[in-house]
Amino acid sequence: QVQLVESGGGLVQAGGSLRLSCVASGRTFSSYAMGWFRQAPGKEREFVAVISGSGGITKHGDSVKGRFTISRDNAKNTVYLQMNSLKPEDTAVYHCAAGSSAVYTKPASYNYWGQGTQVTVSS
Repeated sequence: QVQLVESGGGLVQAGGSLRLSCVASGRTFSSYAMGWFRQAPGKEREFVAVISGSGGITKHGDSVKGRFTISRDNAKNTVYLQMNSLKPEDTAVYHCAAGSSAVYTKPASYNYWGQGTQVTVSS
């Protein structure tokens, strides 16, 4: 069982930056690929980024490529999402998720989810 707790969300102006963190419980953190997804009201959950267990492989969604960066610190059981050049359309609840060792982009591939942290970008 893995428990995930996100933090770092908030209200920011367009063009600003935020860094989200997700701390995982358990001793096998490095065996999980970790993903970030987001969900805006009335929309489906959207893939944002994923990182392999070792951190050597990352993928980012097309809508955030070049602006967001996923990273992890296995010694701290933590995955991060650095978000720069934020836009109003980035407004959503951001969830982290833990899955198998493969870097999947579909929500159904992930076994464990955090409660999410709200990110609001004002224009």
